[in-house]
Amino acid sequence: MSRDLGSRGLRGLGRWALVTALSVTASGCVVVHGEREVLPATTRAEAAEALEEFTAAYNKADKAYDSSLDAGHITGALADIDEARLKAGRANSPEGNASHTPLELTDAKFTIPKKAGWPRWFLADAAGNKGGGSRWLLVFTRNGLDETWEAAYLTLVAPDDIPEFRTDEDGWAEAVPADSAEPAVPPGELSEDYTTYLKEGGNSFAEGPHTSEWRALRGKKSSRPGLATQYIDEPVTNGDYAPLALRTEDGGALVFFTTRHFQKQTAAAGASVPTPNKDVLALTTGEIRQSLTMEFVSSGVALDPADGAVEILGRVQGLTSAQGE
Repeated sequence: MSRDLGSRGLRGLGRWALVTALSVTASGCVVVHGEREVLPATTRAEAAEALEEFTAAYNKADKAYDSSLDAGHITGALADIDEARLKAGRANSPEGNASHTPLELTDAKFTIPKKAGWPRWFLADAAGNKGGGSRWLLVFTRNGLDETWEAAYLTLVAPDDIPEFRTDEDGWAEAVPADSAEPAVPPGELSEDYTTYLKEGGNSFAEGPHTSEWRALRGKKSSRPGLATQYIDEPVTNGDYAPLALRTEDGGALVFFTTRHFQKQTAAAGASVPTPNKDVLALTTGEIRQSLTMEFVSSGVALDPADGAVEILGRVQGLTSAQGE
């Protein structure tokens, strides 16, 4: 498993946002010369088994606030978010999660691309008993036949926002290469384009809660009496954080991608930084005197059309560390 978040930049402050993560263990299908042949990533039966084991492992970890119980079954952005969530939970409740409610995923649908080489991956789309009626989109990936399927991406999306995927006569989907010029933005460039948009604005992304509305909210929070907030956003595209994309029926792509976000609050002389909640404090190092910086990792999914503005359909963001100064 390869996990490379790249260089560490400015660390920043923001509102605690942690969402449940899941985990899975399942043996993949046996393929011959899988590194060269264009083959389905797995079978539908094995994908269903992976989702079941994934859910069971998540529930064990969530109940005990113990990241070791699902550490071998998640990777990438989802692993960063889940590990930090469980670390904070255990720090504040060493005996475990007293409010644990088992996650249940039903009505699962699987979109399995047919491709050559590694990683192999597939999308699970399920209804959950958490998330307010949104569909749970989970991307499972692995880099070899002997590896366990791991969940790299989790996002929650409104049912009506999920596009139709292009499939062949046998129902297998099509993976879109990172450098494909067919969507409006090549999937490999989406993380960088999104972070650039958050800084500079523009028309490359459709308006919505994760684009124009988020930028407006940041603008309001950037300068308040006695308190200044700085924001820095970074693309993340290496290893298990690499974008993964499926061809949609209309020729565009549904792209799963990772970004990292930093927020820093600095109090003016004679003022103080607002006291964060206990979950933030559990992940904070150093003493909060005049500033608090926090780092977040975001798991996002975007509808990247053949032509036009990219629409961010969903985004799960989790605090991974904080620094007081």
